[in-house]
Amino acid sequence: MQVIVQKYGGSSLSDLNKLNKVAEMIASLKNSGKDVAVVVSAMGKTTDSLIEMARQISNDPPKREMDMLLSTGERITMSLLCIALNKLGIEAISLTGSQAGIITNDKHSDARVIEVRPFRVLDELESGKVVVVGGFQGVSYKRDITTLGRGGSDTTAVALAAALNAERCEIYSDVDGVYSTDPSIVEEAKHLSEISYEQMQEMSEAGAKVLNAQAVQFAKEANIAIYARSTFKPGKETIVRKLPAGIPKGVKAVVHENDIVGVNFDDDKKKEKLIWVLNYLDSAQIKIKELNTSDFNTDFSKISFLIPTKNIISWEKIEKDIKDKFVGDINFQFGLGTVSLIGDGINNDNFILKETLKILSEENVDVKGLTTTSFRISILLSSAEVLDAVKVCHRRWIE
Repeated sequence: MQVIVQKYGGSSLSDLNKLNKVAEMIASLKNSGKDVAVVVSAMGKTTDSLIEMARQISNDPPKREMDMLLSTGERITMSLLCIALNKLGIEAISLTGSQAGIITNDKHSDARVIEVRPFRVLDELESGKVVVVGGFQGVSYKRDITTLGRGGSDTTAVALAAALNAERCEIYSDVDGVYSTDPSIVEEAKHLSEISYEQMQEMSEAGAKVLNAQAVQFAKEANIAIYARSTFKPGKETIVRKLPAGIPKGVKAVVHENDIVGVNFDDDKKKEKLIWVLNYLDSAQIKIKELNTSDFNTDFSKISFLIPTKNIISWEKIEKDIKDKFVGDINFQFGLGTVSLIGDGINNDNFILKETLKILSEENVDVKGLTTTSFRISILLSSAEVLDAVKVCHRRWIE
């Protein structure tokens, strides 16, 4: 069975006209002799609208109930798409994440896929149907509906492709692949025809919105190539895959992220406070980034980390709880952002780091922190300086 898994994002399905066009594309692929499984997101801004409705009722809605609410968006899309496909003479069936066998842990709002049992999907494919699966959702081992966090439909698609041993996984959105930076910020952004799993994962973790980081991890583990394409503007694409040896080293992309809060404390009992905060954030399912500390046992040691807050529904309550626990002992720094340089061998020596700090200094950009990995240099700075820093770094390293 030659299966192709396709995923269509919300912008590609934002109205019935677009949905019908997507149905025609799927029908054409099915009529060419391929078995097709499709993963869909909620239409347009449906998820944002549902979140806003919940916020009007409560600033701290239960995560389980939010999962029940948000999972409805994809169910609407998958049902309508199947209706459109059947109208075109293509037999199609819609399946929720749970019906498709997407098994997750019990972390509501940001669950991790732990297993895919695609028995129902395989049965329907073998009967000649197109299978349309609601993305972004699964079922926990406790039999609760869960959601996979922002970009979770990508994860659904790649996890399903791996379980079906698919020929490829195609991710369709309103952009024609991956660029060296956000084209809406830098007109000279370069289209990347291919990129490695590692570089794409670093880009996603650093704020790039094209692909979900967990999805890229699934693709890497299963050696599934991801084809990132534009739904209605065919031609270009970016292939995310294992690249051969000998690819050029250096900066491949400049990625940014805003809405970051810095957290730090440097008084006594730092270790105990850190453990409490980490346990609290874990219970609230909040991820931290860039944890830094020195010797816990000296008077000069400091502890700091970053929290991206953009998609945290109940951030105000979380902030208040931590402040109430450590009155005056823990500091929050608001209005932060990061600019990250991504590339293979980017830190083989200190040249790129030194040169980047030099050009930012020349532009009077105040660098507040630095973090490096094998594929990334991340610079912490004020949100107000992020866009200028992106342009400066892209001009120096890519243009």
